[in-house]
Amino acid sequence: MDLVIGTTNLAKGRELAELLEPLGIRVRTLHDFAGALDVVEDGSTFAENACKKAAQQARHLDRWVLADDSGLEVDALDGAPGIYSARFAGEQATDAENNARLLEELTETPWGKRTARYYCHVAVADRTGTIRGESSGICRGRIRTEPSGSNGFGYDPLFELREYHRTFGQLGPAVKAALSHRARATRAIVPQLRVLVADEEGEASN
Repeated sequence: MDLVIGTTNLAKGRELAELLEPLGIRVRTLHDFAGALDVVEDGSTFAENACKKAAQQARHLDRWVLADDSGLEVDALDGAPGIYSARFAGEQATDAENNARLLEELTETPWGKRTARYYCHVAVADRTGTIRGESSGICRGRIRTEPSGSNGFGYDPLFELREYHRTFGQLGPAVKAALSHRARATRAIVPQLRVLVADEEGEASN
């Protein structure tokens, strides 16, 4: 079974590929397909965006597609940046610009009120665009007053895991692969993928 990771974010694609490797599924990303769609993420929730990306890309490529939508929700900002995490500082914003905007928004927020969570929703669509599996994952932490560490991407240098007193940027890929919102959402969908792989193999042998 081939599975396309519905993202052009190389870091995210690599992260998901490593998480799915034990299933024996050949994983590819949208970089492997010149004609991949640029799906407009105009849903009002992470779940809507993940399902839309998976379904539209699957129909277009005629392949199974796993897509996720994820982001940071900060309590002091009433859940912002949320679904706008990747473009918090503007449509073409870099990670550094988004981080700077977040720090600016939290300038007057005391340490005890800087709680936040990373949230991820994952959806898998078959070749017809039918959603065949969904899951979600959460990782709780708080926002530092300045970036620390160079690992990861997005808000990782600012997102501190309380139990480690370090950011994802400091902890590195091994810890992130075990504890992140995306890792938890991916692990949650693995049982569904096992069933789907078995079904595909059964149909192929008939």
